[in-house]
Amino acid sequence: MFYFQLVIMAGTVLLAYYFEYTDTFPVHIQGFFCFDKAFSKPYPGPDESSNVPPVLVYSLVAAIPTITILAGEVMVFFMRSEGMLEKTIVTADCCYFNPLLRRIVRFLGVYTFGVFTTTIFASAGQVVTGNQTPHFLSACRPNYTALGCHSNLQYITERKACTGNPLIVASARKSFPSKDAALSVFSAVYTVMYVTLVFRTKGTRLTKPTLSLTLLCLAMLVGVVRVAEYRNHWADVLAGYFTGGAIAVFLVTCVINSFQQTKPPPMPVRPQRPESVLGMPMVALPCVESPLEKLSGTQPHRFPVPPDVLILSRSISSEV
Repeated sequence: MFYFQLVIMAGTVLLAYYFEYTDTFPVHIQGFFCFDKAFSKPYPGPDESSNVPPVLVYSLVAAIPTITILAGEVMVFFMRSEGMLEKTIVTADCCYFNPLLRRIVRFLGVYTFGVFTTTIFASAGQVVTGNQTPHFLSACRPNYTALGCHSNLQYITERKACTGNPLIVASARKSFPSKDAALSVFSAVYTVMYVTLVFRTKGTRLTKPTLSLTLLCLAMLVGVVRVAEYRNHWADVLAGYFTGGAIAVFLVTCVINSFQQTKPPPMPVRPQRPESVLGMPMVALPCVESPLEKLSGTQPHRFPVPPDVLILSRSISSEV
């Protein structure tokens, strides 16, 4: 099963790569209304010039959960008694994973899978819908005269209506849902659930709520900045929040059992010999053969001793 999981992880990474960096899945081209004010916001520049650039978002998405899980598992491992430690067989009966290493690999592995899954969900939504960003017309630069735009109610469906940079135009068609919002909320919800379910704080009740609310606030600010810079609509950000949060909750509750320790199967109970009221082992009497049936040559009939007639083993040995 370990190698099968590696295959699934590799397939997820490859699919996310094809969505993000190749033209394997072309974007759906939607039309637009002439002089539509919803898409006429000024072009804010490339994503690298944003107040929250993708490099910063991806770095925080990778660093914060990793550091939190590593610190939490080390503390839990050294504070837990020996009877609570879990031991998992990997191959055969002689090879075991260290419990600390096993939990770290499991939680970070599921988190990595969730990051790429969130990327795939967000990229698939952007490719399928093709919704435009608020600055779409500024990036598209349509020639309204050549298109014959005379009123705001005229709808343009021509694929070659844009005269701007094709790369910028293609990026402006990927608005719903917001990928940065989805990744930030997924990372925050996953980390918050880990802190809430694993950390045990004594003497203070505000440590976990403060840390959890701080992470959620940072994730929400990513979406707010995207809207303020005219890179996404509110609907795009809310859809990203829902996508990332739903994936995080599903993985934590249904895949890794809310970060709980794996309990070993119960040991089989060995059957015990029946004992008498005095605590001595019982000896059943043999079947008695009738002498009359032996003389007559008929089939012998065996009379079983009633089950309530029992003789103690000490009595038999004393008589012998």
